[in-house]
Amino acid sequence: MVDAHLVDNKATFSAFSHLLDARLLRALADMGFSRPTLVQSKAIPLALESRDILARARTGSGKTAAYCIPLVQKILSAKSALDLEDSSRQATRALILVPTKELSEQVTSYLRGLCKYCEDVVLANAAASTSAHLQKTMLSDRPDIVIATPARALALLQSKTLVASQLDSLVIDEADLVLSYGHDDDIRQIFSGAYLPQVYQSFLMSATMTEDVELLKGLTLRNPAILKLEDGEDEAAHLSQYAVRCSEVDKFLLTYVILKLKLIRGKCILFVNDVDRSYRLKLFLEQFSIKSCVLNSELPLNSRYHTVQEFNKGVYDYIIATDESGAQENDSEDEEDEDDGEEELTSTQRPDPTTESEAPSEPSSSSRKRKRKAEAEAAESSKSQKRSKTRTKSKSDREYGVTRGVDFVDVACVVNFDLPVSSRAYTHRVGRTARAGRTGMSLSFVVPRDQWGTNKVVGGLASAEYDERVFAKVESEQAARGSKIKEYKFDMKQVEAFRYRMEDALRSVTRSAVKEARVKELKMEILNSDKLKAHFEDNPLDLEYLRHDKPLHPTRVQPHMKHVPKYLLPKSAAPVPGETGSPSVTQRPEGEGEKPAGFVPFRKTAHARGRGRGRERGRGGHGKNGEKKSDPLKKFGR
Repeated sequence: MVDAHLVDNKATFSAFSHLLDARLLRALADMGFSRPTLVQSKAIPLALESRDILARARTGSGKTAAYCIPLVQKILSAKSALDLEDSSRQATRALILVPTKELSEQVTSYLRGLCKYCEDVVLANAAASTSAHLQKTMLSDRPDIVIATPARALALLQSKTLVASQLDSLVIDEADLVLSYGHDDDIRQIFSGAYLPQVYQSFLMSATMTEDVELLKGLTLRNPAILKLEDGEDEAAHLSQYAVRCSEVDKFLLTYVILKLKLIRGKCILFVNDVDRSYRLKLFLEQFSIKSCVLNSELPLNSRYHTVQEFNKGVYDYIIATDESGAQENDSEDEEDEDDGEEELTSTQRPDPTTESEAPSEPSSSSRKRKRKAEAEAAESSKSQKRSKTRTKSKSDREYGVTRGVDFVDVACVVNFDLPVSSRAYTHRVGRTARAGRTGMSLSFVVPRDQWGTNKVVGGLASAEYDERVFAKVESEQAARGSKIKEYKFDMKQVEAFRYRMEDALRSVTRSAVKEARVKELKMEILNSDKLKAHFEDNPLDLEYLRHDKPLHPTRVQPHMKHVPKYLLPKSAAPVPGETGSPSVTQRPEGEGEKPAGFVPFRKTAHARGRGRGRERGRGGHGKNGEKKSDPLKKFGR
């Protein structure tokens, strides 16, 4: 949905009938778009005049349609001017570069709807997780529009699978994120190599104007038309930001209280910094029958896209998203430090032969030094191997991102369960809510330095050690934008009543349970994989083994944890629907005053006496007519 004040009420898409093809107007009407947004009404006419475009507009302002509509129109015009038998009619004329695979899937789905009636326009999502052979076959037909990440586009251009000699348009979407996601080398190689023609039209779409955008502007744009339609004050007015300083264990306690007592209503995104923590939090919430879904880089692209769609449809109210962009920044800094350390080690090892030749009279000390150096070198080599593995892993996960670009619909709240490692990542996270004119809130958990690493049950997150330093930067940056982060105050005396339940649930979420959850997720992906269907048909025993394989350490879920007893509910808390002991008016039947429904008194009344065991037992009991009941033991044996 687009914000009402971002729509151009003076213009309609039918007013562009002299510029746009009738098939495009029909498709836009089917998609429910009758009026363009401000960025669309300004960008579409300029783009159709072959002007380079630099558009800076807030999230949800319709930037995707602002470049997709002129791209498709230019391709239709170029094809209509050529004969059907012309070999140059089918060629790749548009390349769209996006920072993440999730955004590439989103742009592709929008283009499919836009080209609903344009059968001669061929699309190809090169960022999708398909095999190299299938991609080569798909791109051999020279699709009109190719959507890819910079790394994938460079690989395809280098292998000559993607031919861009007839390129007319180049788009860089979310330009402020492309370089920050580690695509700077890929972008430079694409533009410095002889892969692109000399003349083509360029689009730069961004939500903020950063140094990265200025760098890309100098690389790609020639005398661009600059459109600045960002409304930062409006975002600050709609977004309420809160923070809580607490320990690692209290994060789980407060999350349980907030979600179970419905203190936050609506759909919510919970951001964590690690894949393990996403599954740990999911299993923790399952102990209280709180349904949630997980989104991380280990899942295949199709599964991630399907998870986002289910969240948008309302199947899940809570999604636990792993934001690894901050971890990549830390990895790059660590790599620089590691390189410096390696240079220092080599410099200290160079004078070894001279020292050995100068001191031949001390063979014992030199041999000890050699052993120590050999052990140090062996340890260093093992460390470097581990570092190389982590580097390759971070490189493979670089095209995953959920903080920007992914279209989360109607998000009421963003919870930073783990605080990001930079103020920029914080801005991207909280930007998932308060979109399209709606109000939203964000809640961030900040771990004080003296409380970091004190509890070993949940484990200490490495990035949480510097939470206070990062949060200080976040506060200063938000204050410069005119918004203030308030303290979210809890009455900890009332919250403490829930601690024993939280600790009981945390004891059930062990490391083996987290591992089993990840294995279960992987097993489901294997069973649902289309690529492995042929393998399972040839090897049915493999399929049977997977289906009958049970977890070694199943998670213990206690049914009574689903409900919140009445005595635990704070006086100020709203009644939780469906909970036992909830002081709801609907539970009180007529004629019983203040006695709640289902109340059983300690002493039964005369009309409530049943035929159960122990009725009128003991001596001195009376019968129906008031007669004294005889003792059956006195008559025993007569």
